[in-house]
Amino acid sequence: MNAIYLDHAATTPVHPEVVNAMTESLKENFGNPSSIHSFGRKARQVLDKARTIAAKSIQASEKDIVFTSGGTEADNLAITGVVDANKEKGKHIITTKIEHHATLHAVENLEKNGYEATYLDVNEQGYVDINQLKLALRQDTILVTVMMVNNETGVIQPIREIGKLLKDHQAYFHTDAVQAYGMLPIKVKELQVDLLTVSSHKINGPKGLGFLYVAPDVALHALQHGGEQERKRRPGTENMSAIIGFAEAIKLAQDERETRYQTYQAYRDKFLQILSEQDVTFSINGENGERIPSIINLSFPGANVEALLTNFDLSGVAASSGSACTAGSVEPSHVLSAMFSEESACTTNSIRFSFGLANDKANVQEAAMRVAKIVKRLTK
Repeated sequence: MNAIYLDHAATTPVHPEVVNAMTESLKENFGNPSSIHSFGRKARQVLDKARTIAAKSIQASEKDIVFTSGGTEADNLAITGVVDANKEKGKHIITTKIEHHATLHAVENLEKNGYEATYLDVNEQGYVDINQLKLALRQDTILVTVMMVNNETGVIQPIREIGKLLKDHQAYFHTDAVQAYGMLPIKVKELQVDLLTVSSHKINGPKGLGFLYVAPDVALHALQHGGEQERKRRPGTENMSAIIGFAEAIKLAQDERETRYQTYQAYRDKFLQILSEQDVTFSINGENGERIPSIINLSFPGANVEALLTNFDLSGVAASSGSACTAGSVEPSHVLSAMFSEESACTTNSIRFSFGLANDKANVQEAAMRVAKIVKRLTK
C-alpha cells in the first residue's frame, strides 16, 4: 500500500532542484560571508544574490530582508522586536484569535510583561471583522498583527483593507504570510504592510529557515545578541546552504505559482467530488470565504478527530487536525473555536487536507476513496 501525503500545510517535501543546489553549496561554498578573504567574499556574493531573490518575490529591497531560522523566529522578531523598540509610544497590541501559535504565544508573553492585547473575533467563515479592528484601535496601539492566510482553513484575510486602515496610524502592521507565500502574489508596498513573515519549508525548501521583511522606517530591536549579521537585526553566522536552497525554492515557487494554484485547485475539487460521489457527509469550514486551493478543512459529523487521523494513517493517508497534539490527545482547534464556538462539534470532528508537490491526480483520487471508506465506517 502506497502512502499518500496530504499534509503540505504542516511541511512540504524538499524539491529535487533545491536538494541539488544545497548539495553543491555544501561542497563548493563553505566560506563565512563575514570573512574578508576570497572564501568569505564568494559566500557574501551568494548570500547577497539569495537576499535579492527573496526581496524581488515580494517587490521589496534586499536591504529589507532578514534571514531567520523560520517562521516562528520571524514572527517573534517582528512582534517582540517592534514592541520593544517602540514601547515609549504605547503598550497596546491588536491581533486575532485565529493566529498561529508563534504569534499568539509571543503576544501572550508580552502581556505578562505589562503590555495590553486585544484579540479580534472572526465570523463563521473565518474572516476578521474590519469594523471590530477600527473600534479596537487606540492612540497607544503600536502593533497590529494579522495573518494573511489561516493555516487551518486556508481562508484569506483582508490584509489590503487593514493596510489602508492603518496607513495614517502610528501602529506598525505585521502579517504572517507563511501559508500565503507561493500561492498568492504579494507586493508589500501595495498591501502597506510593515513586516511580513515567510517560511522556507512551506514552499519545498529546507526546514530551519525563513525571512522577515522589515520596511525601511520600522524601528526593530534584535532578540539575540552577538555579531552584526543581517544589519544587526539577527546576529549569527548565516546558514549558507539552507539559504541557497531557500532561494532556489523561491525561484521555483515564483515561476510555477499560477500553475501550482490551478493544479492544487483541481486536486481539491476532485477530492471533494469523490467524497460527494461516495455519499460522505461533510461540510467545509470557511466554505463561503475566499480561500487558497491548497488547504481544505472538512467537518465530518458524528466522527472524532483522533479516530479519523489514526485510521487515515493506518490506511496510508497523512492528514492533520490542524490543531495541537498534547500528551497523546488532540486539543480542540482554537481556530474553529473562534469561528463557531468552543462547544461546536466542528472543533473535534474536523480534518485539514493540504495538497502539494507530493501529490498527483491519481494519488489524490486514491486518498479520497480511502478517506470516504473510513469516514463511512466510523460514522455508520
